[in-house]
Amino acid sequence: QVQLVESGGGLVQPGGSLRLSCAASGFTLDYYAIHWFRQAPGKEREGVSCINSHDGSTNYADSVKGRFTISRDNAKNTVYLQMNSLKPEDTAVYYCARGVTYGCDDGYKNWGQGTQVTVSS
Repeated sequence: QVQLVESGGGLVQPGGSLRLSCAASGFTLDYYAIHWFRQAPGKEREGVSCINSHDGSTNYADSVKGRFTISRDNAKNTVYLQMNSLKPEDTAVYYCARGVTYGCDDGYKNWGQGTQVTVSS
């Protein structure tokens, strides 16, 4: 019954912005960390960001620091990834995943289907 549904992807020009949503169901968001990953063609999966469910602490890949912001709305059971100053190298399928615990260092599971982000002129 656990389900994660990503949305908000699309085509955007370099320098533009998108906000991705990860709608969670089947579990209480404030008990589990939520991770964002991305997979670009020909590249390894990359961890983008994570938010801790207990203290709200966050982390980011060096490649997105200062440009991306992860946040959550527990009442809506939704996690967001605000992406600003997008670059062509941000092009990827973006996935969210539920952490095993409230923390960001304990693994993850229950991936969604992903949403495509394409940054191009």
